[in-house]
Amino acid sequence: MTKEDKDYILVYGDAFIDYIADDVTNTSFTKYMGGATVNVAAGISRIGAPSALITITGDDEGSQFVRDGLAQEGVSLDYAVFNPVKRVSGVYVHLTEACERIFKDYVDETPDLQVEATQLNEAAFKHASALTVCSGTMFHPTALDTTRAAVELAKEKGAIIAMDANIRPLRWSSEQICRETITSFFEHVDILKVTDEELFFLTETTSLEEGIEQLNSYLVPIILVTVGENGTYAVLNGEVIHVPTEKVVPVDTTGAGDAFMAGVLRDVHYNGLPTTEEELVRCVSFGNKLGALAATKAGALTALPFYDDIKHLLK
Repeated sequence: MTKEDKDYILVYGDAFIDYIADDVTNTSFTKYMGGATVNVAAGISRIGAPSALITITGDDEGSQFVRDGLAQEGVSLDYAVFNPVKRVSGVYVHLTEACERIFKDYVDETPDLQVEATQLNEAAFKHASALTVCSGTMFHPTALDTTRAAVELAKEKGAIIAMDANIRPLRWSSEQICRETITSFFEHVDILKVTDEELFFLTETTSLEEGIEQLNSYLVPIILVTVGENGTYAVLNGEVIHVPTEKVVPVDTTGAGDAFMAGVLRDVHYNGLPTTEEELVRCVSFGNKLGALAATKAGALTALPFYDDIKHLLK
């Protein structure tokens, strides 16, 4: 299988409806298609790279809202699963005075209806340049098994494996189970993205230096630690490189991480896994710029850049 045979970036995860606060009073909310994996899949498509999403939806109004939205974004659902009983999950996102997001309440009427490992289509992985997953559904045994199966299939087919930790503590039975589950994937991952808070949570440390040193013990080829307005600490085979970002006036950071991840994955799709400092800085700088752009707009999906917004950044 050559690079030319890799047709799209494959994304696996839950589809959500985000109920995002209209302002910092958190008294009124607007409905958007959402969830980290949905945002990343749409974000990739918006900036000129093909994406396909493996998820599960039903015959309810919320599911149709999500399917219509994904179709409009150009995200392929060829390998998604339909179960009429499934109801799409929801999350209420509050905003702090500093415009930071807080995932306040989750709504899930059908938590046990997940994509099962046996429902994964091998063809989906054959032509994927990369598979990206996050921990958003790993608290559920079925979703965890499916994530492991998806990673194994992707590795067999030669795809790059990316993981955005994307930790939501409220969804886990304990912090320790959350840590152990997420870190169990690190030996299979080519790119790991965490925020500084997630780094501290996973490593039970309080400094970037200590946290990165601990993560390095897992021998992940590329680790990306995002630190908001201070950019990203990119780690290539143990070597730490600070990649700064442009200063912006943030309106809402909800979509910044997903925009960053979409940018990194677009670069990887077209250029392959970075193997030198120069390649990694190029890749991460692009992701940083997309994240900064997203932070200047309200919402998550609504903040993700389009191709026309970023085409001047492409060489």
